[in-house]
Amino acid sequence: MKNGFSLKRYFPVFTWGPNYSNSKFADDTIAALIVAIMLIPQALAYALIAGLPAETGLYASIVGLSVYAIFGTSNSLSVAPVAVISLMTAAALAKLSLPTPEEMVAAALALTFLSGVFLLLLGLLRLGFMANFISHPVISAFITASALIIGLSQMQHMLGVSANGQNFVELFFSLVVEIPGTNLVTLALGVGSIVFIVLSKTVIKNGFLKLGVDSRIATTFSRAGPLFVALITGLLAYVFRLDQYGVQLLGEVPEGLPVIALPDMSPDLLSALVGSALLISIIGFVESISVAQTLAARRRERVDLDQELVGLGAANLATSFSGGFPISGGFSRSVVNFEAGAATPAAGLFTAILITIVALFFTPALFWLPRVALAAIIIVAIYGLIDFSVLRKSWKYSKADFSAVFITLALTLTVGVEFGIGAGVLASILIHLYKTSQPHVAVIGRVHGTEHFRSVDRHTVETFENQLSIRIDESLYFSNTRYLEELIFKLIADKPKLEHVILMCTAVNKIDMSALETLEKINETLQESGIKLHLSEVKDPIMGRLATTEFFKSLSGNNYLSQNQAVEDLR
Repeated sequence: MKNGFSLKRYFPVFTWGPNYSNSKFADDTIAALIVAIMLIPQALAYALIAGLPAETGLYASIVGLSVYAIFGTSNSLSVAPVAVISLMTAAALAKLSLPTPEEMVAAALALTFLSGVFLLLLGLLRLGFMANFISHPVISAFITASALIIGLSQMQHMLGVSANGQNFVELFFSLVVEIPGTNLVTLALGVGSIVFIVLSKTVIKNGFLKLGVDSRIATTFSRAGPLFVALITGLLAYVFRLDQYGVQLLGEVPEGLPVIALPDMSPDLLSALVGSALLISIIGFVESISVAQTLAARRRERVDLDQELVGLGAANLATSFSGGFPISGGFSRSVVNFEAGAATPAAGLFTAILITIVALFFTPALFWLPRVALAAIIIVAIYGLIDFSVLRKSWKYSKADFSAVFITLALTLTVGVEFGIGAGVLASILIHLYKTSQPHVAVIGRVHGTEHFRSVDRHTVETFENQLSIRIDESLYFSNTRYLEELIFKLIADKPKLEHVILMCTAVNKIDMSALETLEKINETLQESGIKLHLSEVKDPIMGRLATTEFFKSLSGNNYLSQNQAVEDLR
């Protein structure tokens, strides 16, 4: 029984697999078809963003979707290449200055291997909670900045020119210089592709619905805009030989599937990539779990954070042996999977089967696919990732949070993606430490005619000359107790008739050893001044901890069940 439970814990497929039905198969098949239509051109495009051959996007999608179907807990998450992780992959590989495509692919596999190891270890050690240490505003700012860099990087393909740079500023000035060499045929194809994809989401769907076509079929065709763009532009390039007019084509894509092989494990390469792999793992997990939890909540399902780490880790590890690059759960693709009715993770497996068929039999047709069509697909896809409202919201709500958001956005755009997210995470941690080092503490009094206590600065309350009531609104630990100590001694200096200090501990959830020592020191110092220290409304878990120490034996005052009881007793 223990082994069976263990199997279901680490292989969720054994939970939903035995109950798989024909109706679920039908739902998953339809969802797989819709997602495959969307993912195939995206996978090719994201591989180019990563600076890798286009076929690696197909390989990463096949393996990632297949393995996640076994280990993942989300019915809707679609694990394959995503825009932001592809950009981070390109940044990581660019630092190595590798001369050949083969070496770039080898380095990408090593990067994927390291990412998979990090994710798998975090999952097995049940450290999924670590995702909470990165604030969502910082992630949102990073994704926005990354989307802007990706969009600008695709403008070279829209214009039919060559540009380079690892950040927004470098790309911008590189493009400005190249604008006079714009290829008008390429630009026309690109603009037309964007317009077609955008209109297909609304016009095509509404048109089919007016004709009485089933809504699911209409939705499928509306989602197929990128595929239609690839087919139409490829056909135009082939018929009119647009390559002779300067239109850049995708070129030869190898037929078949990759050979399974070990990634390059050379110590020098792994050590050069370990920092990038850690960042990619964290960002990929946070992005994945955000969309997975959102979609699960809409169906009243749940996802297991730690098992999601295992699922993503296993998917990346498997991909590292099969010619791909780092993968994650994509937001827009997962939403499409959800809306298309995916009932189980098997939908991802069926999507992988469809992509495998394309990789085996249809890659020669990809030769004529214009790169500008892929650029148009990327630009439309990343548009939804851009969200500047986080700047306005954080400015209104918290200037400290705004500073972390602004630092992340500005440094990602001007320096690069790895430096930007690293600085953003560091800023978030420092701001958190700063906030908690100065806990919110309020001098309180009793609201007339009640037993409620409120801040003397915000309400009209009654206080007593012989008492000082202080409400502590945060847990006490090593970094904030000095602030509390200094505040108490500052307050008692202004009260010559003071006899009692009451600490109201309603919001105190933890007291560490440093805080306990500080409380003992405060008690001792007050006692020497003829003032008694009292506690009120201490939570039971903390009471249990304090009862094992000498603190209550040395406490000069009492421990009261309620703040009102303390005030009445000490008047």
